[in-house]
Amino acid sequence: MPEGDTIHRAARTLHTALAGKRVTRFESVYAQLARVEVAGRTIERVVANGKNLIFDFSGNLHLRTHMRMNGSWHIYRPGERWQKRRIDMRIVIGTSDFVAVAFNVPVAEFHNARSLAEIEIGPDLLGETFDVDDAIQRIRAHNELEIAEVLLNQRVIAGIGNEYKNELLFIEKINPFTRVANVSDAQLASLLKTARKLMQVNVTKREAGRWTTGSMDPRKAEWVFGRAGEPCRVCGTRIEFRKHGVDVRGTYWCPRCQGDRGA
Repeated sequence: MPEGDTIHRAARTLHTALAGKRVTRFESVYAQLARVEVAGRTIERVVANGKNLIFDFSGNLHLRTHMRMNGSWHIYRPGERWQKRRIDMRIVIGTSDFVAVAFNVPVAEFHNARSLAEIEIGPDLLGETFDVDDAIQRIRAHNELEIAEVLLNQRVIAGIGNEYKNELLFIEKINPFTRVANVSDAQLASLLKTARKLMQVNVTKREAGRWTTGSMDPRKAEWVFGRAGEPCRVCGTRIEFRKHGVDVRGTYWCPRCQGDRGA
């Protein structure tokens, strides 16, 4: 499932291949996109904003896509065989050197600079101007909610997905069902700094996959995520799991290392 680091890696790859190139072909199964004249425009840059991947074209045109759970962008040489089925294609952006194909991307929309700025997206955890103190105050605005739910709210902070949510709360020894009001500013600051550090490492590393434990062995890459019923890597207690929150996302935690939820 794509999270902030995955989107930044994709943006970096797409920008390297496409920036400065003229669009020779644009195709989409989405009628609202297909109606716009894109061929002939120049791709100025490709950037990530949290979980949003944004293509900036000349002429004040911006394509915003969100991969949700199953979407992905691929890069091919012209004429190269695609690795996924044609029926899964949602968008094709072709240049003389490369072809970018979006597969199973459920959210795709064109914007101008004004409408793009109006989209409510929280500060990008991997952004150069990310401000920890500001992020804490944005989290504090949801003091009555459980911390695990707030971390997934992309309008509060953009970039943390379900895997990072679970891993970060374990690393920081915070029970996922603790109300934000009962999490200290020091704990929130530490969590945000750890999140930023882990994501930066996972964006820049050459190895495939994502790890949060420091081990590049895929069998030991996560502390708790996906490990329901298995022993905690720290204390040996059985990892617990339950569906949780408005979006009913899976939450994993160690009841010993992460303690009680608090009042």
